Amino acid sequence: KMAAAAGAAAAAGLWSEVNRCGQNGDFARALKSVNKILQINKDDVTALQCKVVCLIQNGNFKEALGVINTHTKVLTSDVIAFEKAYCEYRLNRIESALKTIQSASQQTDKLKELYGQVLYRLERYDDCLAAYRDLIRNSQDEYEEERKTNLSAVVAAQSTWEKVVPEDLGLREATYELCYNSACALIGQGKLNEAMKKLQKAEELCRQSLSEDSDVTEEDIEAELAIIHGQMAYIMQLQGRTEDALQLYNQIIKLKPTDVGLLAVIANNIITINKDQNVFDSKKKVKLTNAEGVEHKLSKKQLQAIEFNKALLAMYTNQADQCRKLSASLQSQSPEHLLPVLIQAAQLCREKQHAKAVGLLQDFADQHPANAAEIKLTMAQLKIAQGSVTKACMILRSIEELQHKPGMVSALVTMYSHEEDIDSAIEVFTQAIQWYHQHQARTNHGCCVFQPKSPVHLSLIREAANFKLKHGRKKEAISDLEELWKQNPKDVHTLAQLISAYSLVDPEKAKVLSKHLPSSDTLSLKVDVDALENSHGATYVRKKAAKLTGDNQQKEQGQGEVKKKKKKKKGKLPKNYDPKVTPDPERWLPMRERSYYRGRKKGKKKDQVGKGTQGSTTTGSSELDASRTASSPPTSPRPGSGAAVSAASNVIPPRHQKPAGAPATKKKQQQKKKKGAKGGW
Repeated sequence: KMAAAAGAAAAAGLWSEVNRCGQNGDFARALKSVNKILQINKDDVTALQCKVVCLIQNGNFKEALGVINTHTKVLTSDVIAFEKAYCEYRLNRIESALKTIQSASQQTDKLKELYGQVLYRLERYDDCLAAYRDLIRNSQDEYEEERKTNLSAVVAAQSTWEKVVPEDLGLREATYELCYNSACALIGQGKLNEAMKKLQKAEELCRQSLSEDSDVTEEDIEAELAIIHGQMAYIMQLQGRTEDALQLYNQIIKLKPTDVGLLAVIANNIITINKDQNVFDSKKKVKLTNAEGVEHKLSKKQLQAIEFNKALLAMYTNQADQCRKLSASLQSQSPEHLLPVLIQAAQLCREKQHAKAVGLLQDFADQHPANAAEIKLTMAQLKIAQGSVTKACMILRSIEELQHKPGMVSALVTMYSHEEDIDSAIEVFTQAIQWYHQHQARTNHGCCVFQPKSPVHLSLIREAANFKLKHGRKKEAISDLEELWKQNPKDVHTLAQLISAYSLVDPEKAKVLSKHLPSSDTLSLKVDVDALENSHGATYVRKKAAKLTGDNQQKEQGQGEVKKKKKKKKGKLPKNYDPKVTPDPERWLPMRERSYYRGRKKGKKKDQVGKGTQGSTTTGSSELDASRTASSPPTSPRPGSGAAVSAASNVIPPRHQKPAGAPATKKKQQQKKKKGAKGGW
């Protein structure tokens, strides 16, 4: 009895210690006291509950959950349901947390709060919205502002990820969290300018709120503003202001925020800006997206977008195997998603395997008809890149839901015209017009009533008529023109086209139709003559005419004046010029282009020794032969030879004569002139 009394007294003291430490927030010391109590009584339910709470407060969620699972007989779900669900939630076991909450016999306010958080993490936004509305309606405490913030976060998520138009909740945006969530909802709707204003307001409220606390530094404020600035940069990126966005993104990264989710999103957005440029920076940024815990901070669509960009980056960095591996993994996770297949096709195209890429896309289109249109557009683009325009047209025409669209009709007609396949182009027009004919009719009380042609329908008919007229298909254009004129009998332009077409086919019909043309008396040409004369074109013509008139007058005045003739200077004659000798007719040609030019010997100088036996001179043997008389025809000396200048007086100077053995005609050499080549007398 005395031992029991002593144990009870010790336990009472320990409980007092636990209570005091709990009030002071010293849960580590409280845990020590609780453990001592459990040594006295290991199945004490209150002590076990206190131990779980102390472990949760100290962040030891795994250990706390272990205590709960070890003492399931004592700690039943009715007693410890919230603590168990909370531990599972914090350990990212979201599905288990949901089961724990749903299995609880009594749904307390704490469980309802946690239930809302769990639904948000599971991205069940409709159920989450209903849970928070119920909480706000049935709760009155100091946490009402936090609940409204969570409610606005759910609405923002619906707008962003599910493209749901958010309803006006009537929340007063008194805090920066509410302003931020409202901005996110506006971004989801595409209202970027309004969203930017909301974010600027959120930044202002955040600064005001945090500056009131003297313990908060400027660095703490910037760290808190990082998520707001990140969203601002995202808006800039969507608006095409990529340089501003990139600068702001890098500023946030330099702050080194602790939120790994924020860093991952910013790094991903920088990669999307870099695209196939600056891949070294992109490879560094990818590491931020692989940080521990990122998968628990981001939504499924955010994580999927990051994985897509990793695959694209692998393709841009020529990591073909890595690209195929990532895209195949993405396709297995989302078989109906389009992007993984497009990435695989792009990689095959980079490897010059276009046929294989087209086959891959065709298989996906057959398996997923809902995405067939986008896939076939890509296939057509690949065919055009290969130069197979006709095959590309066949693929485009197989997209039934786009056959009648003006953009598709225009593309097909342009491509067929490029291939000079006018019949197929006209067939495209005909099919599109027939589609509008069939879908224009409506049934009213059992009878078929045709509405007036829609603007798109009439535009197609007009384009078809113009195309046929342009390519000489006037007979085929007549039916289209008649249809247009029937819709608008006052359209003079269409009537004129119709008459022009009939004039070559049926002149009598053209005459009949010409009676419908308005007479010249009824045409009121409201022309402002003064405005027309003062227009730019008329002013230019008038100035030009005036200038021409002035020039003519000057010419007429100058005809009576006798112009003074300038004296021509006499040209300089060479020093050895002899007027009795006929000048060489080729003197104006460079020496190299003259008919008697024999070329220059390398290293030749004025008095160099000629070729031959040793001791021989450059003088010809005929000049040294004394038996030769003066009556013999003189041998033409080489230019520059000293012996030739001292010959008899009846010899013609070398610059005024042709060589004796020169042929009468010779083709001019097609060589470039050298710098020193000049013609001489």
